[in-house]
Amino acid sequence: MSYPLSNQELVHTPLNGLDFRSDTVTRPGQAMRAAMATAEVGDDVFGDDPTVNALEAEVAEMLGFEAAVFAATGTQSNLLGLLTHCQRGDEYIVGQDAHTYKFEAGGAAVLGSIQPQPLDNAPDGSIPLAKIEAAIKPDDAHFARSRLLALENTIGGKVLPASYIAEAQALARRRGLALHLDGARLWNAAVAQGVSPAAIAQGFDTVSVCLSKGLGAPVGSVLLGSREAIKSARRWRKMLGGTMRQVGIIAAAGRYAIRHHIDRLAEDHANAQRLADGLSQLPGLTVTSPQTNIVFVSVEPTIAERFADHLRAHGVLITGTCNQRWVTHLDVNAESITRALNIAQKFFI
Repeated sequence: MSYPLSNQELVHTPLNGLDFRSDTVTRPGQAMRAAMATAEVGDDVFGDDPTVNALEAEVAEMLGFEAAVFAATGTQSNLLGLLTHCQRGDEYIVGQDAHTYKFEAGGAAVLGSIQPQPLDNAPDGSIPLAKIEAAIKPDDAHFARSRLLALENTIGGKVLPASYIAEAQALARRRGLALHLDGARLWNAAVAQGVSPAAIAQGFDTVSVCLSKGLGAPVGSVLLGSREAIKSARRWRKMLGGTMRQVGIIAAAGRYAIRHHIDRLAEDHANAQRLADGLSQLPGLTVTSPQTNIVFVSVEPTIAERFADHLRAHGVLITGTCNQRWVTHLDVNAESITRALNIAQKFFI
């Protein structure tokens, strides 16, 4: 089923257009809601929800994998990937700043008895290859079994260089490690590098992609892999209580998102750069130039609380105080950037 744009179009009318907390705060536009309202549904537990099946097939083809499984969240999708590769007493090598290690409540350890081996990320978001090599345990009963290397792209809004990914993959293959990619914002990486999503995903055994961040769907992620890997992931999904029934209603939003919202991520990147350029002109703010849609701002401690209160009082929502994160997305347009910058400037007048 296709979802042509109607006269209602993709008009997004955010509450005030100034919510920069995350690209997860977007609300579905009228065209996406129409796709959801008219979605064909079935019982996905029996595998007969046609919209879910279509979404999984489309994302698998788009990223160059044999199979895919729809998950409720990116945390769940990542956990399915880790559980598919690792058994109790195994370990996965991961960056200290990676979502799978830092922001998923220790699920791999708690629910899978999988030991994380966190390593410091380099400034560009990569994990130095020498550190990965040194962290791989020998085949010895004293150690957890090193089974998996987990990378993230983008990480902190940074795009991992293609050359680095190729070298990390070669290292993992040489040392017998499987490869998982947390590609929650893989779409942003692809747009920023001007390549296909498949080019970012190639060489990994499993990849998790999010539909509810930059793509603007209300919920959902997809895990991709071989048929055998996804068969295992489906069993884990059932065990985790993640199998849903007439889920085509939300899968339809994901189908709409991958058809209409990938190319437009370039707008988010451009808005983030304009926001960074404007904030960098203000005293007391040190701004990291964004590669995609996330802007980090370091605020002098003497003004940080007052500046954050000022933004909040004028309806500008962000995360952090001294170390702020501003994220552009579907519900932030060029006018929103102008308004936010004007509000920020008024604090210093």
